[in-house]
Amino acid sequence: MEQATKADGMMPVLLAHAKAAADAGEVPVAAAVTLSDGKVIAMAENRMMRDDNALHHAEMLAIREAMWVRKTSRLDDCDLWVTLEPCTMCAGAIAHARLRRLYFGAFDQKAGAVESGVRFFDQPSCHHRPEIYGGLSAAAAADLLRIFFQNRR
Repeated sequence: MEQATKADGMMPVLLAHAKAAADAGEVPVAAAVTLSDGKVIAMAENRMMRDDNALHHAEMLAIREAMWVRKTSRLDDCDLWVTLEPCTMCAGAIAHARLRRLYFGAFDQKAGAVESGVRFFDQPSCHHRPEIYGGLSAAAAADLLRIFFQNRR
C-alpha cells in the first residue's frame, strides 16, 4: 500500500506539470526523482522543443538534476516518477543511475521501452533493473497526451 499512498500525492503534481508542458507546446510529460522517504529532490517536464534538444525528455532532466543535488551519479536510494512509460533512452539512463524504483502513468505502445516495445530492463545486457510500478493515473496521463495530439492535428 506504500506505493498507492505516494502515487496519490505524486501523480497529480506530475500531471499538473505535464499540462504546463503541453501549454508550452511540449509533449505533456513530467518526471520527478524522490528520496526513499518521498521527498522530491528534482522535478522536470519535457523541454525538447523549448530547448531545441532531443535529449531533454522530462526523465533525463529530472535524473540530471537529482545527480547534481546529490553530487553523485548513483541514485540507488531514489525513485523516479513519470507520467508516461519511459523510452529506450530514458530507460538506459534509469539503469545507469541505478534508480531504486520506477513509477509511471500511461503505457506507451509506440515508444515505451519498459512494459512495451524492447522491454529494456528484461534484456540480458541491462545491468540494473529497478522495481517497476506502471499504470498509475494512467487514464488521466493518457487523456493529456490524447488531447495534446488531437489539438495538433
